Order: sequence, then C-alpha cells, then structure tokens
Amino acid sequence: MSQSLATGRPHGLSWEEQLAHVEAIKALKHRYWRACDAKDPRVFRACFIASGASIDYGALGAFDDADKIAEVFTQIALQLVDGRHVILDMHHGMHPDITVHDHGSASGQWTLRFRQVNLVERTETVMSGEYDDEYVVEDGEWKMSKCHFRRSWAITRPLGDDCLVEQ
Repeated sequence: MSQSLATGRPHGLSWEEQLAHVEAIKALKHRYWRACDAKDPRVFRACFIASGASIDYGALGAFDDADKIAEVFTQIALQLVDGRHVILDMHHGMHPDITVHDHGSASGQWTLRFRQVNLVERTETVMSGEYDDEYVVEDGEWKMSKCHFRRSWAITRPLGDDCLVEQ
C-alpha cells in the first residue's frame, strides 16, 4: 500500500474519504451477517463481487465464486421440516480492523461470535472465529472479493427434550 509519509493515509484519500469507505465496508459486512440470519440468499450473494470471489469457510468448503457458496447457503438456511426452519443462526461480528488501500480496494479482519440451533440434530453450537476479507468497489459499491473464515473454537451440545425452541 502506498501511503503519504506525512499523513499515514493512502495517497489521494482525505480522512473524511477514508472514514466514509470504512463505514461503507462495515455496512457491507453487517448486511452480509443480517442476510445470513434472515435466510436471504439474494442479499447474501449480492455482498460478493459478480465473479471470481475467493471464499473459504473451512468445514463448509472453499469456493472460487460466490454463486457456489450461495447455493450451499440456500440449501442449509432454507431447509424446512413441517414448514419450519431447522437451522437457526445468529452472527455477531465485531472488532473490525479495516485498511483502505485506495478508492477501490481495502482489506479487513473481523471477529465472529456465532450461535446455531440445529433442530434436526437437536444441537446448539457456539463458536468464535476470525474473518480475513478483501473488498473492492464494483459498480459503485463495496463488495467482498475475498472472505476467508478460520474457526478459533466451538462448543456443540445437545438440546434436551425439555428445551423449547420458538420461531
């Protein structure tokens, strides 16, 4: 990254521009997590570049295009039994560390707190991990061009018969 030695900012970016880019990237990542929890494959897919994204979600797989992970997401998130969703997710992203390289590229790291209730397997999973992302501007909007997730730890426990899950 080329930076001005006097300001520590990328050449050609004011503090206001840099802050606006960081806030737009935060909004993108938040939109991505809300789409995951809302089970919205269209919005989920729209968070990535049109083609060629590098995606690695560990156990869920590695993909060279967002269409493939959007298909996996749709199969998991929209699975129904007796008209009810059977996979319930909660994504909480925090600790963003975003570096704007120029007007059209940036990188970032995030920490994820994740919780999933699986009504088929009758389990609850709590997990923490780290995202390593790259972002580019495509058609005037920030999009993810790389989204790699590394799990730090997870706990999976059974849901007892006395556990009531409401939707």
